[in-house]
Amino acid sequence: MDLSESTIRDRARAYADEEPLYDVERQHVETVPKTFAGDEYGRRDAQWIVRWYFRRHLGEYPDRERREREAAFRDNEFDDVIEVIDAAVDAVGAGTDGSDPADDSPDVDAALDALTALDGVDVAVASGFLQFLAPSRFVAIDRRTGGVLAAAGELDGDYPDPPSAADYRRFDEACRAVTDRTGVDAWTLYRALWRSFAELPDESP
Repeated sequence: MDLSESTIRDRARAYADEEPLYDVERQHVETVPKTFAGDEYGRRDAQWIVRWYFRRHLGEYPDRERREREAAFRDNEFDDVIEVIDAAVDAVGAGTDGSDPADDSPDVDAALDALTALDGVDVAVASGFLQFLAPSRFVAIDRRTGGVLAAAGELDGDYPDPPSAADYRRFDEACRAVTDRTGVDAWTLYRALWRSFAELPDESP
């Protein structure tokens, strides 16, 4: 498995050309950071990320679990959701204009601790929030992104299901190593990892 700059950019372009959710994802990558850095958003803005985490598998994720997790998130008091998202924005250091963290040391643990306090949000779903809060900095962890990093020799071990905060820190460090080496941002790397999963033998989402 090759994660050179040229391969990553080629696969990210293929993602843009062929993945059915790309256009709506791109719109949210552009709007969510600014939306959540302000105070003019509603419950559905937060629910979209939870739904995205599961539904991007296009039916391949177990439907019962998906529905249970989405329902659990809907049951959170919206004031609690606002408080948690504010804490996560502060922890990752995103700018009030929706810009990505100004430094290389966001408090990932604090962000994960805040987000996982919500019903329906585990570390994996929390990483989806991080990806949209700071899309040039964070990649969402899942069996596809983690599996490709491991196959490329960038991450040790099998995908942990479910991942812990420590697992996400290791995954995030591996992503940072690739982005630093290749000069791509995290949103580009995410798309390349997702597309590359199809090359792994005998894998499922």
